[in-house]
Amino acid sequence: MKETLLTRREWSRLAAASAAIGALGGCASQERSPAAWVENRSLDEMHKSALAEGGQLLVYGGGDLPNGAAGLEQAFARRFPGMKVRILVDRSKLQGVRIDNQLARGALQPDVVHILAHHYYDRWKAQGHLLPYKPLGWDQVFAEYRDPDAFWTPTSIFVFSTLVNTRVLPEAQAPRDWADFLDPGLKGKIALTHPEHDDSVLYQFDQAIAKHGWGWFDNLLKQDVLWIQGSGVNRQVVERGERAVSFNTSGPIVPAADSPVRFLLPRTDSFLSWAHPTAIFRRARHPEAAKLYVSWLLSPERQGTGTSWSVRQDMPTPRAYGPLSQYNTSPTSFRAALQDRVRLEQVRDMLRQAIGRAPDTNPTGVEGIFPEGMAS
Repeated sequence: MKETLLTRREWSRLAAASAAIGALGGCASQERSPAAWVENRSLDEMHKSALAEGGQLLVYGGGDLPNGAAGLEQAFARRFPGMKVRILVDRSKLQGVRIDNQLARGALQPDVVHILAHHYYDRWKAQGHLLPYKPLGWDQVFAEYRDPDAFWTPTSIFVFSTLVNTRVLPEAQAPRDWADFLDPGLKGKIALTHPEHDDSVLYQFDQAIAKHGWGWFDNLLKQDVLWIQGSGVNRQVVERGERAVSFNTSGPIVPAADSPVRFLLPRTDSFLSWAHPTAIFRRARHPEAAKLYVSWLLSPERQGTGTSWSVRQDMPTPRAYGPLSQYNTSPTSFRAALQDRVRLEQVRDMLRQAIGRAPDTNPTGVEGIFPEGMAS
């Protein structure tokens, strides 16, 4: 039977076309001058400006764990004494709708946003809701990852591939490619993120089925898979050893010495990666704090740890790994896929009918248009 899903090569062509259309659209819809210069103040100078502004910052981030950015909040507060930061984490698609609701009511709450749902950024840019800004280090960001007009800048690389708990399943026996997950010995040992609420997971299944067919997926369903709401929750299930392995969650690329969890790349199949975009809103109530935060995220302090791939070309790669461009992955293809909402919804509906609907409960517990009240 002929497959209707797009291949990785076709997504790459779509990525190029999407970028070209976006550039034309930006020229047509944006009469405003984009940022002409890269931030040249030091982080300490920016810190003083942010404190003089009031020392407050509100960020909307994407994720599926309750208070999933608590560690990032603490790191920012330690680095910049006197700053009060709140990073509210919820599913990316819910954050995008929440921001649309707030903009429609003239009551935008966040200063900064970093969510997976890339198609929102392109629309917000066209509608004039984003502030052009080139943070410290912007000129070192890979050009294909960033908005050429600086309305959004990626600040991290996310990668999904095999995550295995070696206390439950030895690393040598861990599945690496999609077909490996059909091994009868893995029945009852696999945890996977349900694709209904997560475009990244939806894209992974799309790519796997495009290569291996719906027969592969139907056989995967026979593996007594534990379907999880949220990739972060899925990661915790594997870390605790409740299931041995997954392929649609993130993990430590460079693991701690005492950790039983290992993150493994495929031998032949592609894997998912994307450059996570960050933007400042034009109506941000704390623009100096917002600029400080984005420049800090992009700084060598955050990008140069060598524990993950960086969005900057002048930073080290993870230990024992080469540049991301050497591997079978395409961050720009994933961005292009997010633009075709009609096709994505078709694939989502097909998978949902085969798997069954995901529960309606939100693992973050964040609800409503103004989940933490409305600041004037």
